[in-house]
Amino acid sequence: MSFPLWMWIAVIAGLMVVVAVDLWIVDRGEPREFSVRQAGIWVGFYVALAVAFGGALTLWSGGPAGGEFFAGYLTEYSLSVDNLFVFYIIMSRFGVPRIYQHKVLLVGIVLALVMRGVFIAIGAAALTRFSWLFYVFGAFLLYTAYTLIRDHGKQDEEFSENVLLRWARRLFPTTPDFVGSRVTVRVDGRRMVTPMLIIMIAIGTTDLLFALDSIPAIFGLTKDAFIVFSANAFALMGLRQLYFLLGGLLQRLVYISYGLAFILGFIGVKLILDALHESHVTGAPQVSIWVSLAVICATMAVTTVASLIKARKGDKAVASAEAPQG
Repeated sequence: MSFPLWMWIAVIAGLMVVVAVDLWIVDRGEPREFSVRQAGIWVGFYVALAVAFGGALTLWSGGPAGGEFFAGYLTEYSLSVDNLFVFYIIMSRFGVPRIYQHKVLLVGIVLALVMRGVFIAIGAAALTRFSWLFYVFGAFLLYTAYTLIRDHGKQDEEFSENVLLRWARRLFPTTPDFVGSRVTVRVDGRRMVTPMLIIMIAIGTTDLLFALDSIPAIFGLTKDAFIVFSANAFALMGLRQLYFLLGGLLQRLVYISYGLAFILGFIGVKLILDALHESHVTGAPQVSIWVSLAVICATMAVTTVASLIKARKGDKAVASAEAPQG
């Protein structure tokens, strides 16, 4: 399917407006902590926005396009849960005050979205010319699924700075402490950046590294660059509110890695089957987008409920052990 240029412009312009309004809300008045209630309202707003966009896309291009968007959106949103744990480590490592964390996440995720846009454009062009890349993507997703299961429960407590972040540290003279929420400041006539900018770069570049598995995954659900970009955009824009909404709940989702691994493995198999079908291999089955959507929804629902049940049992066991005897 092909989408007109005005739809690309409309989506990008709409995102820019939302970001501008969000930044205005964050920067007005005195900095303040982002409450769970506010986070819940904003998460609901962005989910509703994604649902409305998916509905409009369905009316414009038909059911398959809408199904591909919702499957891609749910996949990106689900895979983003793992990102949140790393974001928490970054915030803790750099000692970011909670009153500034919302702005850090917003700017960092916008940087990530811009870089993902470039990644998506390159990926779409490459897949159009080299169809054998679908086999590579499928194998890569299967390997990623294996590593998620293998490394379950081994989340790093330390954040390793990537190449871009180390380069930024060397290039820009940085103040030792935060200067409010400012990203640059003049000290003794010399322009310097604050740790805020470094952290924004850390968030953006770290998210880009996570895109190395999420972008191939969504290309396994749709080949259309517009749908891939839109699903990424809506998932990322709601990510920072989800960070504050989940809070300590993230640590309780003990089975989430298994769910994500299953989704990645499923899409990896789907990619390989699609590639075989495109190569006219006799008997190669195809997995419809509706089956994919159902599998993704069911997997996340089961792993989330199972995680919460296990966490509740653990809480009861702890409470029982701590209760006074006799």
